[in-house]
Amino acid sequence: MAKMPTTNQPDKRAPDMRDREGAPARSAARLAAVQALYQMETTGQGVDAVINEFADHRLGGEIEGEKLHAADVAFFSDILRGTVESQSRLDPYLQKQLAEGWKLKRLDATARAILRAGLYEMVRRPDVPFRVIINEYLNIANAFFDADEPKFINGVLDSAARDARSDEITA
Repeated sequence: MAKMPTTNQPDKRAPDMRDREGAPARSAARLAAVQALYQMETTGQGVDAVINEFADHRLGGEIEGEKLHAADVAFFSDILRGTVESQSRLDPYLQKQLAEGWKLKRLDATARAILRAGLYEMVRRPDVPFRVIINEYLNIANAFFDADEPKFINGVLDSAARDARSDEITA
């Protein structure tokens, strides 16, 4: 297993969501969901308020005069609502993945958001292939972190795929 992250402060860099060739709306929705989960955890805002804020001002909007890639709003909302509603079942699974003595709250808030969203999709979105889920959330992790966090996130999502998608893996 990869070395556990030791920081509680997220790397403030964010992946580039500006309109670019081939950037799918679901990828933008996943990134926005991770950002929204982080925002909810750090501000205490509710899921409905955050969905409305992102839909009205962030998804497909502009940052510093540059247009952001349009996101699949329904997919974003599903990930966000589903992750929040499933968190009491997702967190114990995540806790089991941590080294002895580690608590989930010690993980970086961005890493927790990535893992929760990825696990939600792995368990509740059988329409999305497990390899797509792992790849998408690993891309997000690599955009936020340079060190061990992406390896850890990859390991947890891979383990979740073996648990939740064993039929798909053996097919």
